[in-house]
Amino acid sequence: MRRPGSRRIPGCASLLLCALLLLSTGAPLAAPPDAPVPGHQVYLTELVDRARQLELGKRREWLKLGHYEPNLVGPGYHGLVASPDFYNAPHGRTDPQAELEATLARFFEDPMAGDAAGGATGAGRQDPQCRFIARYAWLAEQLGFDATRLPRRRCPRYEAWHAALNPGGLTLVFASAYINSPASMYGHTFLRVDAADQDEQTRLLAYVISFAANTQETNGFAFAVNGLLGGYAGTFSILPYYLKVREYSDLDNRDLWEYRLQLDPRQLDRVLMHAWELVPTQFHYYFFDENCAYHLLGLLQVARPDLDLTGQFRWWAVPTDTVRAVSAHADLIASVVYRPARATRLRQSLAAMDAHERALVDALSRGRLAPNDAALASLAPERSAVVLETSQDLAGFRHAAGKSDVADAGALELELLTARSGLNLPAQEPPVPTPEVRPDEGHGSARLAAGVGRWDGQDYQEVAFRPAYHDLVDAGAGFVPGAQVEFFNASVHHFADGLTRVENLTPLRLVSLTPRDAFFQTLSWDFATGWQRVRLADGAQPLVFGLGGGGGGAWSNERGTVLGYARLEGATRIGGGIGRGYELGAGTTAGMLIDIGPRWRVHAYAQVVRDFLGQQQTPWTLGLEQGISVSRNAALRIDAMRVRDFARTDDNASFRLLLYF
Repeated sequence: MRRPGSRRIPGCASLLLCALLLLSTGAPLAAPPDAPVPGHQVYLTELVDRARQLELGKRREWLKLGHYEPNLVGPGYHGLVASPDFYNAPHGRTDPQAELEATLARFFEDPMAGDAAGGATGAGRQDPQCRFIARYAWLAEQLGFDATRLPRRRCPRYEAWHAALNPGGLTLVFASAYINSPASMYGHTFLRVDAADQDEQTRLLAYVISFAANTQETNGFAFAVNGLLGGYAGTFSILPYYLKVREYSDLDNRDLWEYRLQLDPRQLDRVLMHAWELVPTQFHYYFFDENCAYHLLGLLQVARPDLDLTGQFRWWAVPTDTVRAVSAHADLIASVVYRPARATRLRQSLAAMDAHERALVDALSRGRLAPNDAALASLAPERSAVVLETSQDLAGFRHAAGKSDVADAGALELELLTARSGLNLPAQEPPVPTPEVRPDEGHGSARLAAGVGRWDGQDYQEVAFRPAYHDLVDAGAGFVPGAQVEFFNASVHHFADGLTRVENLTPLRLVSLTPRDAFFQTLSWDFATGWQRVRLADGAQPLVFGLGGGGGGAWSNERGTVLGYARLEGATRIGGGIGRGYELGAGTTAGMLIDIGPRWRVHAYAQVVRDFLGQQQTPWTLGLEQGISVSRNAALRIDAMRVRDFARTDDNASFRLLLYF
């Protein structure tokens, strides 16, 4: 996912590549698809008849090239591409066979209507054989085009673009979740085209194929709403990899995971030809399903038509799940490389220092200590090099994050770099160990729960479902520590007296607990909205809408096994039975997460709110949650809670089995 507020296509390093991409976005020919050059009608009829006999319009290869999906209700298909010029037939978006026949007709259009030598028919327009180059290649393979009756025309723009990419391989890159951005809260994926002559030292010069919402929205809430409703156009772009590394790893502090794919040259060319077709097009962007991860799978499965990578994501597509879908095919993954973010590397360097060295780093990175100070000179040369390297990285980190605690951050970075270059030593930055569990190896994003409980003396059975994707007590392996992102969490209770009802429905709950220390002063926060069953003083139990959130801080021990937090909160509830129909208040929340072992996590918390508008009261909650991982996709949850609300105190205890998928 892409952060709201950032421009869609940044400047390209290769002017040639950008120029070719811009030229590829021209409109299609004006000639109608059913009007081939006179004299070719006979051969077109033969090709159409043969295509019908072979039922090419029903083949998975053709359906994937046209981005067709089966209708959810009723027979037939619908295409996902929103651009009208992507489909050649009047009803090509819903009729794959008609689209195939119209595409064949367009391949006969007279190239002499424009600049045939350039592969175009008029300024900025492409020959249909070049505009739909992947379709042409597949149809030519299936139907065996006769070059004397349907001459193959050159596509110089595509050839030059392909040569500029110099493709030697393809890598699926996953940028870990960035909880502080609604657009990136559960990660982002893109494809990197690895050049044939690149190695690990020059990998940043590769190009990436990315899909994102085409917007400059700066309001995160507006972005989320429009993304939910398909209010943005989604487009593909191709840009240098180093720009994505700078955006995600250096600015957003997101670790990158590179899944190098095992594709032969023919399969790689299929992806690139289809990418050429997609760059000029637009899709409707939907935050939950038709997002970056979904459409990249749609592009990738063109390489291997035998794979159905998108079929399992009809309702929602979480990037980690799409990476998991790719890695499930062992023959698709050649290797996996971990690229830690700038903040991850900094934390690793600081953790390896003693208190004196960390104090020097803090002073140097803020310009309070000169690089030639005696305190630094007293260290061993290797340790002095580590301190200077870390100080420069920390100064750059603060500068990139927009901190203004240094008068001239650029000059300070240069001064520290100059001092470090004076030491005739290789780089001393300690290596960052690769996490034991990759993002695709964590628990599944969807969760089904079943269990029993007792609320205010009443026994009940519970069934709960959450489509996505992780909470604080879930097993943390493969996920961002201290982050909770849940969508449409719902539970139903069946009581001993026969009553069955919805107990809660929470469309959105977000929690970000990022530990603070002397070097990283990050705000922790939470936000939640939804409907919750409450017990009123008169015994009524309505479903009440609530909205709340707040901000504060979080602190962790050195091992990261204990994480405490405290926040100031605001909360409102609206519903029948509440005093004047609503209540608005403020209060505090505090809690502690403790990892007792690799499979046992405990979360203790307390919240108190003073309502000062509407229903005036002081509700409070004490809770204890325990999660015990049984396996990667199974866990036990034991919860206990005491609630004081509407002049009554209730106790709730539950035991549930959680299954992830």
